[in-house]
Amino acid sequence: MSETSSSPRTLPWLARPGARAWRCAPAPAEVRDFHTALPGHLPTPLTELPALASELRVGRVFVKDESWRLGLPAFKALGASWAVHRTLAERATNGSGPVPVTLVTATDGNHGRAVARMARLLGQHAHVFVPRGVHPQAVAAIAAEQAKVTEVLGPYDEAVRLAAEAAAAPDAVLVQDTAWPGYEQIPGWIVEGYSTLCAETDEQLAAGGVVEGPDLVAVPVGVGSLAQAVVTHYRSRPSGHAPALLSVEPEAAACVLESLVLGAPVSVTTGETSMAGLNCGTPSSIAWPYLSGGLDAAVAVRDTDSVRAAARLAALGVSSGPCGAAALAGLRAALTGEGAEERRRALGLGPASVVVLLSTEGTAANPHSTTAH
Repeated sequence: MSETSSSPRTLPWLARPGARAWRCAPAPAEVRDFHTALPGHLPTPLTELPALASELRVGRVFVKDESWRLGLPAFKALGASWAVHRTLAERATNGSGPVPVTLVTATDGNHGRAVARMARLLGQHAHVFVPRGVHPQAVAAIAAEQAKVTEVLGPYDEAVRLAAEAAAAPDAVLVQDTAWPGYEQIPGWIVEGYSTLCAETDEQLAAGGVVEGPDLVAVPVGVGSLAQAVVTHYRSRPSGHAPALLSVEPEAAACVLESLVLGAPVSVTTGETSMAGLNCGTPSSIAWPYLSGGLDAAVAVRDTDSVRAAARLAALGVSSGPCGAAALAGLRAALTGEGAEERRRALGLGPASVVVLLSTEGTAANPHSTTAH
């Protein structure tokens, strides 16, 4: 497959012709039924924003607003709930380990809080490792779920390593949303959990008159688990309309973009970014085949881009933290500036195109400044 990159420094960008023809197996149907049966479950809104469609010169723009999902301000509860359910069910079936168990994880904020919430609701314990750069209010929110919190001086990858070590105890289990060789089952369940978001989006689009589905979906990327779920959803259809899929990362932690450029998964040294939930240096091992096969394009954005996008969404009535607003920031970056028309063609976008932005968190998930700086 031929691949093309951007002209010098205009934008960290990669377009990947042919990705819309890639196919994979679908997510299990029972995930949606599980979430629907949970107390307090409601589909999150899919909000149409005509002002953005006009600004971006496309037909319609919808934002999937994950600012309140199962009582938490981010989408991560979908993956954590399903994975914890599957994990505890397997332990009960196998008769392995004492009860209660300690659910161990590393987090940039949202996933750890979701795991801690599930542990509290189900009478289990939680131990959450938090890397540098996570806002103190986000750390406090995890502790408020009665979890033990260990703050790590190093980056996210170091927190993951320490969590895996702690989970080696006989009364503990690692519930991590990234995978590596030898640890892939539970991260796979987490990805399956995210499929509910995609199924809801399809139904809501159809109710809005978009029966064939979107023409483009922009998804924020950390290790790539949500993007894996999105690729799985849209690339598991044997026929019919296949949208373009755009991944968006911080410039300070663009591990998926760098891996796509090199044609193999690599780790990058991460910097500081307000997009804390995306500040990851290594793609998930189980996500990589889906990302390398099914993503049409990848882009990296600056913190100032994300802050401005969050402010624009707020002005339009959508609560979006820096990670959630990355989807708009990435699409804006792709469709404006030098080389924009070439990028628009690579994404297959025209004046009637329907775009979905996945806003993965609300402002409460990741406290940040609302002014660009």
